[in-house]
Amino acid sequence: MSRKSFRTKIIIPTIIVIILLVAFLTAFLSARFSAFSDALVEQKLVSNIESLAYYLDDCTNRSQAAIISMMQNPDVVKAVKEQDREEILLIFSPLLDLYRINFYTILDREGNVLVRVHEPDNFGDSLAYQQNIQDAINGKVATYFEEGTAVKISVRTGAPVYDTDGALLGVLSSGMRFDTEEEVVVLKKYLNSDVAVYLGDTIIYTTMQRNGESIVGTTLDPETAKIVIEGTREYASNIDLLGETYKSFYKPLLNAQGEAFAAICVAMPLIENKREVTTFIGNSIAIGIIGLMISVLLLVFIISSISKPLTILANNMDDFADGNPHIDVTENDEDEIGRLSNSMHKSVGIIQELLNDINVMIAEQEHGNIDYRFNTDRYHGVYHRLATDVLNLASLGMNDHLTGIPNRRGFDNRLELEWNRAKRDKTLISLIMLDIDKFKNYNDLFGHQQGDVALQCVAKAVKRSINRSYDFCARWGGEEFIVLLPGTDLRGTAIVAESIRTEIETMAIPCSDEKGCRVTVSIGGYAMIPTHDSTADELVAKTDSALYQAKEKGRNCSVIVD
Repeated sequence: MSRKSFRTKIIIPTIIVIILLVAFLTAFLSARFSAFSDALVEQKLVSNIESLAYYLDDCTNRSQAAIISMMQNPDVVKAVKEQDREEILLIFSPLLDLYRINFYTILDREGNVLVRVHEPDNFGDSLAYQQNIQDAINGKVATYFEEGTAVKISVRTGAPVYDTDGALLGVLSSGMRFDTEEEVVVLKKYLNSDVAVYLGDTIIYTTMQRNGESIVGTTLDPETAKIVIEGTREYASNIDLLGETYKSFYKPLLNAQGEAFAAICVAMPLIENKREVTTFIGNSIAIGIIGLMISVLLLVFIISSISKPLTILANNMDDFADGNPHIDVTENDEDEIGRLSNSMHKSVGIIQELLNDINVMIAEQEHGNIDYRFNTDRYHGVYHRLATDVLNLASLGMNDHLTGIPNRRGFDNRLELEWNRAKRDKTLISLIMLDIDKFKNYNDLFGHQQGDVALQCVAKAVKRSINRSYDFCARWGGEEFIVLLPGTDLRGTAIVAESIRTEIETMAIPCSDEKGCRVTVSIGGYAMIPTHDSTADELVAKTDSALYQAKEKGRNCSVIVD
């Protein structure tokens, strides 16, 4: 195409279309900007409402998980029985990090404080007035939002601690508090919005500050207070704080009696001066049109001098897209086009190296070496991030996202590798399969979230029970796990199986409200030397049969088949 035809047929019509389009968009945006900005704020607020509900549910679940895991721990029972405050602190302090809770209280059987984490030296006062403590004294595990003196607003779970003879020794209580500046800041980061915590109708902590002014102590207007605190229901409205309008949402916190005693407010500032913003956008677009026209004119002048090398580079890029990485520029390699070509050639080389590393990793994992990783340190910038993402995706493909141990696919690859090695060397290979007893009943009683916690605990116990670097454990599916033991005979298989069973039983994960009931597993094991005619499926089938026999024997046992 000649320069004249290019200008008349492409550039000029393009300029006209762009001018008309931008003019239309300017008028449209000026009319719609206000509604659009309100809709964005509304959408973000709806998302934050859902996130706040999830955050409160998560705090409740973590409070319950911490109590359930400790209420039947023998060390806890002993420490509460002896009222050994130093031992109680030593046992319970790790709970803060493990379950991401921020307080706990240990009380005697009358509800008097033995130890509390937020005031370690303050004890002896009674918390029997709190509903979760009363329920625990009466033998129940209960979780409520509560108002207190030392901890003003919190979600806490209370649970009883019994002696071996069934006598009540004391009460455990733990949870998350919402009455500290630290917790409000955490919640702000989580929601990416301003937060205010109300006790009654008064702000006790907030992240909302304008020009250095604090609004702590500000009270709800009577209408909102009546809806939120007296009406105990969620409420959304616009409020004016320190000269700025906020879109706000109030979520009441209900105590054991179903009464609201506090509320959490999520607030987002609305965009003001919308007319000025719209005018600014229009002016910016107009300036952009002028600049665009000048740029197009300059482009017409420049294009004749760079069209040829650009055409060569475009052809090279087409070849690269078709799978041919060869790049060649016949013009001056010292100019910008040449430098661009050289940079592209370098990038293609890096991509080829990365593809080669990926292909090697895929081959290794297909042969059972699921732990193989290539070195990403030799890649930089975006290539390093790409290589890291590839490794993360490979890990997701071979690992179980819930328990963190390899999944069925990872196990199948490893079994193929070890089976072929045992067949070649004529050595023993052993397999252990275990199943959590009556896990459906556990989920029905405690819920699937706590069931996930139990699966994670069992996976960790299995992993702790295998010591050799080449032993391998994986999640077989659902509540089943599998352990591969190369070079292990029946006696060694039985030792490992019993170690796993006792490790899980010792964790004393409660399986019901019944005293002494704990999560157990049934285990089947089998060992063999692969022959020319045997297959790995035979090993799996024999092991599964042994597991079935263990369940037939009454569960919580291991059966190793000869």
